[in-house]
Amino acid sequence: MMNKSIKTLLVLAFGAFALPSFAALNILACEPEWGALAQELGGDKVSVYNATNAFQDPHHVQAKPSLLARARNADMVVCTGSQLEIGWLPILQQQAGNPKIQAGQPGYFEAAQSVRMLEVPSSVDRSLGDVHPGGNPHIQTDPRNIGLAAAALSQRLAEVDPANAAYYQGNYKAFAERWKAAILNWEKHAAPLKGMNIVVHHKAFVYLENWLGLREVAALEPKPGVEPTGAHLSEVLAQLQRQPVKAIIRSVYNDGRGSEWLAERAKIPVVVLPFTVGGSERAKDLFGLYDDTVQRLLSALK
Repeated sequence: MMNKSIKTLLVLAFGAFALPSFAALNILACEPEWGALAQELGGDKVSVYNATNAFQDPHHVQAKPSLLARARNADMVVCTGSQLEIGWLPILQQQAGNPKIQAGQPGYFEAAQSVRMLEVPSSVDRSLGDVHPGGNPHIQTDPRNIGLAAAALSQRLAEVDPANAAYYQGNYKAFAERWKAAILNWEKHAAPLKGMNIVVHHKAFVYLENWLGLREVAALEPKPGVEPTGAHLSEVLAQLQRQPVKAIIRSVYNDGRGSEWLAERAKIPVVVLPFTVGGSERAKDLFGLYDDTVQRLLSALK
């Protein structure tokens, strides 16, 4: 017959497994920068999964079954918005059947709603290329936008998970202080970049240009989202004879052939920017992302 004390221990042990657990808030981040921000604010109260990585074009993502499973179990989705994810996120929302993450619900967060959008078109025509009605969606290239999104996201986390509201607000306060100091440091080091002429591959850096005072002379894509043609590259090369630039800027996920062709003929460097968290060895988090971005841009002046 089982010893009474042993039986009691077994009951307690199995009972422990039956106790309710306080699961982390499941967050599906559309892009790595928002996943990193959600982790900064959510700490050990959240579990974050990134739908994309730095080497993917966020415009074009496949709604794979594995991603659908993440959407089905998510308590929140944290995305850029401004229709950056229009080609794949609505499919996930529809097929996941998860009411928490539908547009208009607290579990659906768009960072673009927290910032002042640039390049908002007066009209939208598909003949103009990949133009977004709400404005240029690549808001993460300006760290000041990250700060604005952080304030809004911390409030949304508190709304979705009120039991941990004080925790999220405390994390936001600590992050905001560090972030403000970091921006001042980046701006100090980036001062020599003001007024620097650049060529971009895709019109993805308008917020970066606005922040640091860079001057975009031309884009390699004849229209946003349309890959460079030989004829257009030749036109850009001719333009650079009249308007010299210091560098060609592209994201880590852009095809490098067009920029390399132009760099060789114009005798200027190509600066490959990480664009988001994970885009380079140094860009392991949000702070490293802008450390590396500023340093890479400064290298073009040498």
